[in-house]
Amino acid sequence: MAPLKACSVLVSGANRGLGLEMVKQLLEAHCSKVFAACRDPDGKNSEGLRELAKKHPGVVTLVKLDVADPCSIKESAEKVGSLLGKNGLNLIINNAAVLPSKSMLTATVEDMVCAFNTNMLGPLFVIREYLPYLRAAAKASGKTGMSCDKAAVINISTDSASMSIMASLPEPFPFFPYSISKAGLNMLTVYTARDLKADEILCISIHPGWVKTDMGGDEATIDARQSVEGMLRVIGSLSEKQNGGFMDYTGKTMPW
Repeated sequence: MAPLKACSVLVSGANRGLGLEMVKQLLEAHCSKVFAACRDPDGKNSEGLRELAKKHPGVVTLVKLDVADPCSIKESAEKVGSLLGKNGLNLIINNAAVLPSKSMLTATVEDMVCAFNTNMLGPLFVIREYLPYLRAAAKASGKTGMSCDKAAVINISTDSASMSIMASLPEPFPFFPYSISKAGLNMLTVYTARDLKADEILCISIHPGWVKTDMGGDEATIDARQSVEGMLRVIGSLSEKQNGGFMDYTGKTMPW
């Protein structure tokens, strides 16, 4: 699979887990502009991210972004837009998510609202606010077709958003709000791919695998480095053939 060559990338939820590892590997891939976004860049949970920003001045920019807050999304887009040149933003990685541990029978209204605001509505409004910069990148590329080096949105999804996979499980999935909201994210991917096709902006959902992070837990089967290495290989290989698709970190097509 081809290496990722995107010049400018926005990663949400970049202060820990997959997001932080994504920033690290984008730097290893010599990405020239990494906008590392999270709710509290100055907080205790963002120490590792601040260290990266210090080591890579002018490359890593910390961005305050709460994807559950439309005002925060708008303000972040204004900041990033002021730092982007005429070449725009090549890639958005919608990674930020919440994982309420509730079943269908125990999830509250608050659990469901929180999951949908962060996992589905947040990516929607991030795409909409940053769309002018994606369009600028698509126009400035001078390339035909679609790729993540040109202009793209990657929605970090999950196998638990697959209706066919969930239907085959012998026991109920214990993270109901997460699963339902990520299924909504997958539909957002389909709509985004269709509605932005004329702009030659690519969009897919990708399952990162079951990863050993705070969210995935210690029993997970792969670590964050393995997951992100795989995802970046897949992302670097994408073309219009995969637009609107659902894949995993190995490149396998996932069932809806």
